[in-house]
Amino acid sequence: MSTNICSFKDRCVSILCCKFCKQVLSSRGMKAVLLADTEIDLFSTDIPPTNTVDFTGRCYFTKICKCKLKDIACLKCGNIVGYHVIVPCSSCLLSCNNGHFWMFHSQAVYDINRLDSTGVNVLLWGNLPEIEESTDEDVLNISAEECIR
Repeated sequence: MSTNICSFKDRCVSILCCKFCKQVLSSRGMKAVLLADTEIDLFSTDIPPTNTVDFTGRCYFTKICKCKLKDIACLKCGNIVGYHVIVPCSSCLLSCNNGHFWMFHSQAVYDINRLDSTGVNVLLWGNLPEIEESTDEDVLNISAEECIR
């Protein structure tokens, strides 16, 4: 990954919610595109979602590249919401990528812009703490309220 060429620090942080049951899946989402097919819109996150999704089914390989994937499903409703890149292929690793290996299908989740600590401005990736997914209960509680609206 070449961080000089690809910068994601100015991207908005999103709260990702399941379209089927409105469950908050991640408070660290980012809009993304599939590296192997840039026509496909996705969301991604850098930290494994805790207590919101689990693996389902068997591992499989993509048709376009050689990444090894496994589907993830929402723990609340059981619907498949995305996949985890178990083993990224070399071509994807060498492409401009954000380093996220937890992917969410745009037809299975929706996003809400996450606000910074002032509650006024949209939070950007460059200002996001590195580790917080399982420790920031306030964000997840606020996020749950936002998803239900």
